[in-house]
Amino acid sequence: MSWPAALNHWPSFIDLVDILVVSILIYEVMKLIRGTRAVQMVFGGGLFVVLFYGSRWAHLETVNWLVRNLAGYIVFAVIVLFQSDIRRALAHFGRAPFFRYFAKAESAAETIEELVVAASMLSNQRIGAIIAIERQIGLRNYIEGGIPLDAVLTYDLLLSIFLPSSPLHDGAVIVQEDRVAAAACFLPLTVNPRLSKELGSRHRAAIGLTEENDAVAIVVSEETGRISIVAEGQIERGLDADELRARLRSLMLQRRAKGARAREPQLT
Repeated sequence: MSWPAALNHWPSFIDLVDILVVSILIYEVMKLIRGTRAVQMVFGGGLFVVLFYGSRWAHLETVNWLVRNLAGYIVFAVIVLFQSDIRRALAHFGRAPFFRYFAKAESAAETIEELVVAASMLSNQRIGAIIAIERQIGLRNYIEGGIPLDAVLTYDLLLSIFLPSSPLHDGAVIVQEDRVAAAACFLPLTVNPRLSKELGSRHRAAIGLTEENDAVAIVVSEETGRISIVAEGQIERGLDADELRARLRSLMLQRRAKGARAREPQLT
């Protein structure tokens, strides 16, 4: 087809749908492998592709023969070595993104209620806790450093995790959508010198995490039982159940509206 003819050939609706589906699949795959060992496998696969076409171009028959014969075995090796990652990826595609949108608001409301009940009960018993809630930016690197759970989020589960007798109480719980992704996760501490001396390691870890990404963190003080919420490196302390519910709804159900509510400055 000549260039003038090609320019006059506009893509059909089916072509646009085809491109859109492929683009979404590539984007989801890139999100899945980001920050995991699969990234090294992608680079390794790219090296084999370069070797294959480079050996053909340079007429390196032995190298080309070796790459062609190894290709089949590499596919089976990847399936065996990454079977758990493949299962997780298939489960992820089953949950997101198309099917999640229909029930996202209802699911988020239920998640918020479970978080509020858990924080209130932990506060009444003065049990220290830190719960990080993932939003747009993934927290996979922190999840992989903790104990993976991938369990349905309930207040009973959160209470059992943070009980002092639990082996998982030391560290943070990370929530993804309506599931507890991992427990006993260690978060980066903030280095902000202007913070109050009253803030302990839990509060500083929550601030440090939210300074790096758009996560939201709920902190329950072990000493006072006060509930705090942290977003974008800013902390609000001394919230009751209704205030916590309202803040979580504004942060999780609404798209980050700037200036919707001014956050109070760092308390001293």
